[in-house]
Amino acid sequence: MKLRITVLGICLALFAAGLARGAELRISRQYGINYLPLLVLEQHKIIEKKAKEAGLGEVSTSWITLAGGAAANDALLSGSVDIIALGVPPFIRLWDKSKGQAKALAPLSEFPPSLTTNNPDVKTFKDFTEKDRIALPAAKVSLQALLLQIAVAREYGIAAYDRLDRLTVTMSHPDGLLALTSGKSEITGHFTQEPFLTAELKHPGIHKVLDGYDVLGAATYQLLATTTKFYEQNRKLAEIFVKALEEADAWIAADKKRAAELYVKVTKSKESPDEILGMLQNPHGGFSVTPKSTTAFSNFLYEVKAIGKKPADWKELYFPLVYDKAGS
Repeated sequence: MKLRITVLGICLALFAAGLARGAELRISRQYGINYLPLLVLEQHKIIEKKAKEAGLGEVSTSWITLAGGAAANDALLSGSVDIIALGVPPFIRLWDKSKGQAKALAPLSEFPPSLTTNNPDVKTFKDFTEKDRIALPAAKVSLQALLLQIAVAREYGIAAYDRLDRLTVTMSHPDGLLALTSGKSEITGHFTQEPFLTAELKHPGIHKVLDGYDVLGAATYQLLATTTKFYEQNRKLAEIFVKALEEADAWIAADKKRAAELYVKVTKSKESPDEILGMLQNPHGGFSVTPKSTTAFSNFLYEVKAIGKKPADWKELYFPLVYDKAGS
């Protein structure tokens, strides 16, 4: 799915962004435990507290849940939100289209997405055929789509990176879960994340094919981004936001059981706190504001001509708030 706006439209929308409406910070997130730190920020009002302590007065926050990176990009560009949470690949495309007028504030999550299937004949991604359809948040452009493309490129060569794109279908994680587990849909695969992964694997006949760690190793999969206009007008607030995020990450790390209970309570998840706790204990996952493997995504996107400019390094994609981290 291509961005349905021109570069001129992007620039105009980015120019209009900011907190001119008043002291309200509008933030989007998506579904799954990858966005748990944002739930902690909301429930504990960490941003509001830190803003007041820093002398910014009463700063309120409002939150909206979106279904994918494309929707998040549209929300930011339309001025509907100030900060968006999304996968790294959709963000890099936004950075490129906006000529750097949108950048990342901080990484969010390192929990790797996973590809599952209800087709017993599929042992690896190479076994998917024309009879299969793979649900993911946005065909061709989402984080999950790019991970699949990278895996395919390593197996068949860069020229064949999009070999499985024709089998992918745009679908939200909740809808993908329902489609895969119903057994009555064309969907035989789902590239998803927790808690949807655990819910799927409970069903007989559904198994995991690969995950992001198999493809990239340790990596940042989701991040938080805003516009250059917003950042320049609200540098202190942006700094407070990142510090608040670090506090939320530390709170989760200090007591994952308590964090799991919060997730279940806020999202009304069908999973138990113990099940969510098990997800949070994934040795390949975590929450950190240190960028990891960002250039693996940007280098691939440039190589397949999905972006017109190759970032010199990860710092070119971020605002200075995390430059002191040992990123990659």
